Amino acid sequence: MVLVSRHDSPDALDFPILVGDIGGTNARFAILVDAFATPKTFPVVQTADFETLDEAIQVAVLDKTSIQPKTAVLAVAGPVDGDEIELTNCPWVVRPRAMMTMLGVTEVIVLNDFEAQALAISSLVETGRHQIGGGPVHEGASRAVLGPGTGLGVAGLIRARSMWIPVAGEGGHIDLGPRTARDFALWPHLQTIEGRVSGEQILCGRGLVNLYRALCAVDGVPAALETPAAITEAASALSDATAQEAVSLFATYLGRMAGDIALLFMARGGVYIGGGIVQRMLPLIEASALRAAFEDKAPHSALLKEIPLFVVTEPLAALAGLATFARTPRFFGLETSGRRWKA
Repeated sequence: MVLVSRHDSPDALDFPILVGDIGGTNARFAILVDAFATPKTFPVVQTADFETLDEAIQVAVLDKTSIQPKTAVLAVAGPVDGDEIELTNCPWVVRPRAMMTMLGVTEVIVLNDFEAQALAISSLVETGRHQIGGGPVHEGASRAVLGPGTGLGVAGLIRARSMWIPVAGEGGHIDLGPRTARDFALWPHLQTIEGRVSGEQILCGRGLVNLYRALCAVDGVPAALETPAAITEAASALSDATAQEAVSLFATYLGRMAGDIALLFMARGGVYIGGGIVQRMLPLIEASALRAAFEDKAPHSALLKEIPLFVVTEPLAALAGLATFARTPRFFGLETSGRRWKA
């Protein structure tokens, strides 16, 4: 088995192809039988229920079908570096060489999870997105995606040489600072990482809890809710004013961050907000407040006013992106050097 070193997208991949979106909490899988088939999806599994990724694939996928994949294209929540790939918010370690032996595949490609999200927004259908203001999409222009989940992922998508090129990074860890009087009251009560409040300290599941607890501390009320689900449920039921404010501020801060990412990538092709958290919050979010925060970027407010902002409503967007890449890898300028293993 060799680690393939090359500096462009791979040639056509061998079908059937297993695609997987491996997050900190959940893992999603599908099998693509051929380039024209609709992906065969499998029930979402929780990473905590399995000791290893290989076990999860065997039990949740291979034991449920007679199809034997030849290739695996996986997106993982963490940096892809070397033969042992650690996930950021999950104890699993991805070992592609061992995977080929244990699962019987002959090729493995491992991407960052937000590269998969970027691949998805290259061809997301209208029914898979909900627009929140802005002008039309400029076809061929740069796009960007960010997604609150177990953490906060960020990626860009650049068009060059007739290919879409995903640009992954750790943009969720850029600083997020206070602007309003309410912000300045809250910030001293937020849990930090070595004194920093990054986007991920607020804009993810545990970040919503962090924000809620800070609001409780400022207002001198008990922090009765302990999970993101409990906070969003209380906000939805209008049973907890602090939970309602936490959800409202979450949307405002998300809008600010999305506007920053729009400027970073000059994303005239649109900024896309993915992740299950925002999908669940969408009925609770005041779209005008999120949009106002997105556009409030003087001296470039006029520019931001024209950029479309979307919430991704396709529940399996990352799998769809991986499937699109797996069918036609030549259409994507995806660097696979050091991230592709072949028997």
